[in-house]
Amino acid sequence: MTDGPIRLNLRMLEQYVAVAEERHFHRAARSLNMSQPPLTHAIRKLEQTLDVVLIERGQRVLGLTTAGQTFLEEAKRTLEQATHAVSITRDMAAGRTGTVRLGYVGSALYGRLPDILSNFRHSFADIRLELHEATTAAQLAALREERLDVGILIPPLTDANDLDLSDFDQDRLCMALPAHHPLTKGGGPALEALADEPFILWPMREGRGFHLQVFRLCAHAGFVPTVVQEAYGMHAVLSLVAAGAGVSIVPESMQGFRSDRIRYYPIPGPQSVFALMLAIRKTTPAIATFLEAVRSD
Repeated sequence: MTDGPIRLNLRMLEQYVAVAEERHFHRAARSLNMSQPPLTHAIRKLEQTLDVVLIERGQRVLGLTTAGQTFLEEAKRTLEQATHAVSITRDMAAGRTGTVRLGYVGSALYGRLPDILSNFRHSFADIRLELHEATTAAQLAALREERLDVGILIPPLTDANDLDLSDFDQDRLCMALPAHHPLTKGGGPALEALADEPFILWPMREGRGFHLQVFRLCAHAGFVPTVVQEAYGMHAVLSLVAAGAGVSIVPESMQGFRSDRIRYYPIPGPQSVFALMLAIRKTTPAIATFLEAVRSD
């Protein structure tokens, strides 16, 4: 037996499979677009390399040895795997497959994001989307630690020179009150009517820009909000409002959340408008495909 590693190439396997399946050197040579003598020589060299008889010969190919049949099955499997490797590599390079880990603030789910995700999954079924709801601060950390690929977050951001930012969506702030609150009677309160109300907000460190915008709105209305409880994430904030624990100022796009137990009231003026930004730190072909889908949606 031959000692040491045996080096075979895909062309040798293709030639053997053609001969083994045709059971005829001439027909196999024709299917490979080559002449018969080089093919015959190649098969003999393959057998010598393996130190195994693969083909039972006569006037024409009569059949395969037991070892030849086994080698045929394995050679076909290897060729299929090679074809698959080329295909998935090309798909990966072209951005037709891969994974995109997407972070988003809770309010993004109530804007254009759901339609973008639905259309993207339909058009690029081989790209896996991993969705992670997180605050702006948590997304920034995850982007920098390469636990997220794309973030949908709320500016302003400090020390964001390492991120590529682009506009994603726009929203505005509104008041959220428990449905049974006395201020829900009539046409709804002005913001200054909430001056003495207990507020539920989220920690400033989790969304500084958003937090400051709420305080600026309240200051413009003549008061500083009394924060009695903090909650991580907009759904948690609104769940506490629904339970009657206090009032809040939240994205207007979320006014469908627990609308049976929460009343939402718009805050007029440009000061209540805020943006959502798309943030990335590095690009892969799959990420580039996702970003292109976002921009064209």
